[in-house]
Amino acid sequence: MAEILVLYYSQNGAVRDMAQLVARGVEMVNGTKARLRTVPKVSTVCEATESDIPDSGAPYVELKDLEECAGLALGSPTRFGNMAAPLKYFLDGTSGLWLKGALIGKPAAVFTATASMHGGNESTLLSMMLPLLHHGMVIVGLPYSEPDLAATTHGGTPYGASRVVGVNHDKSITEAEKKLCIALGKRLAQTALKLA
Repeated sequence: MAEILVLYYSQNGAVRDMAQLVARGVEMVNGTKARLRTVPKVSTVCEATESDIPDSGAPYVELKDLEECAGLALGSPTRFGNMAAPLKYFLDGTSGLWLKGALIGKPAAVFTATASMHGGNESTLLSMMLPLLHHGMVIVGLPYSEPDLAATTHGGTPYGASRVVGVNHDKSITEAEKKLCIALGKRLAQTALKLA
C-alpha cells in the first residue's frame, strides 16, 4: 500500500478541512492511503514548547514520515503571499533528507487557503513548490480537464487546490473547491503509483 503524506499547517481549520478532502481523494485510488500530519506553531518565546502530541487533529510530522511516503501533499494558509512560518520552519529542517536524496523522484502537490480572492493563493502555492523542487520532487498540479478549475469563481488554480475563506473566516468551502481538493489528492495518488 503506497502512503501519501498529507502535511499541513492550519491555524483556523480551513487548511485542515482541505487536507481531509485531499486525503479523501488519495484514498479513492486503489493501492494508496493517506497519512495526515501537521506541524506545531512557532513561538516567539525561546523557552516555549508545544506538547509532543497535539490536543486535537493530526499528529505532528516527523522526518521519517517524509522518508516513508510515496508522495506528498503540502498545505498552508497564505501569509502575505507565502506559506506560513510553521510549515517553512519544518521544511528548513529537512536538510538531512536533502543530503540523502530521500525525496528525489517522489510526486508532490500543494494547496492553500486565503482570506480574499486576490490574497496570494498562487504565490503561496509557488512558495511551497520551491523547497520541494530543491528536494527533487515531481510537482503535480491540476489540469484544466477538471471542469471546476475553469468554472470556479472562488478558489482553484492549475498550481494546486485553493479556497477563499473570507477575512473573518466566514465563507464556507464551495462545492467546486471541495471537488478540486479531492481531484488533487486523486491525481497525486495516481501519479505516485505510476512513478513507483
